[in-house]
Amino acid sequence: MPNLFKNLFGKPADLKSIYAGGAIILDVRTPQEFSTGHIKGAINIPVDQVKGVVSELKKKNKPVITCCRSGARSGMAKSILEAAGLETYNGGPWNSLEKEIR
Repeated sequence: MPNLFKNLFGKPADLKSIYAGGAIILDVRTPQEFSTGHIKGAINIPVDQVKGVVSELKKKNKPVITCCRSGARSGMAKSILEAAGLETYNGGPWNSLEKEIR
């Protein structure tokens, strides 16, 4: 069974290395959720506003790691950004991502 998942999803990205290389952390929760805790240096853009910042993110010419509360909204944001041509990774829940990249 583990090989099935590996074949479907491939090797997980090394988010710590990607972040160390200068990736942007994009937290797509609401401002209220963001204010209760977030990764230091993360940019807060709610998922429903992500399309509006694509050109801004493209100008930065850096990979983007998305995060949220559970990983669902960050997955949606990843799809939007990838469709626009950005190198994007779903970091899942922000608190898990924080532990992974530190």
